[in-house]
Amino acid sequence: NLRYKHGKNLNFDGKDVLAFKNPADAGLPAPNVNSSFIFAKEDGFLCYPNNYNHYVNYYRNTFQHGGISLEEMIIPVVHLTNK
Repeated sequence: NLRYKHGKNLNFDGKDVLAFKNPADAGLPAPNVNSSFIFAKEDGFLCYPNNYNHYVNYYRNTFQHGGISLEEMIIPVVHLTNK
C-alpha cells in the first residue's frame, strides 16, 4: 500500500506522516517487537528509494486509499425524520 508502511527501520520525515513507534498506542497489531507504523498525510504517498522517480511520476495526482486524509477519516451521518 502506498499510504501506509510498517516495519522495523523506517526512515521518514515526521511532518509528512503520522507515526506510531508502538502500534498498541493506535490499537494496531505488533507483528514484531520493534514494529512501527507510518501513515501518509493529506494526498501524499510513500515510496521506497529504489526506482523512486519512476513511482513518484506514476502515482502523482492519483487517489490512493488507506491514509489519514479528511475524506478517509470522517464518516458522514444523516438523521432523517418523516413529516
